[in-house]
Amino acid sequence: MAMQRCCPETTVYDRDLGAEAAVFKALADPARAAIVATLARAEHEVCVCDFTAGLELNQSTISHHLKLLKGAGLVTSERRGTWGYYSLAPSARARLEAALACVIPEKLRA
Repeated sequence: MAMQRCCPETTVYDRDLGAEAAVFKALADPARAAIVATLARAEHEVCVCDFTAGLELNQSTISHHLKLLKGAGLVTSERRGTWGYYSLAPSARARLEAALACVIPEKLRA
């Protein structure tokens, strides 16, 4: 017996959104969003120690967040001695815009 519908049937969007979900997941934590926002506004690379002090999280937690952001292609890093310095990846804005445009096409944004 067929289930009675409340409205006309809609086709569910079935494209693989794994890459887009990975970008959104990377930002789905307040600390990671703050890291990206900080890097987007920074004139220079930011030392990991600044995030540790500013976010009041321990170094291993900050490193974990940075690793996830780096894996999503949103940040880049450079090691100088014992310190890591981070920057927003040159393609970060484009990656975020592309992920959003894939999920919510331009004609739907207003």
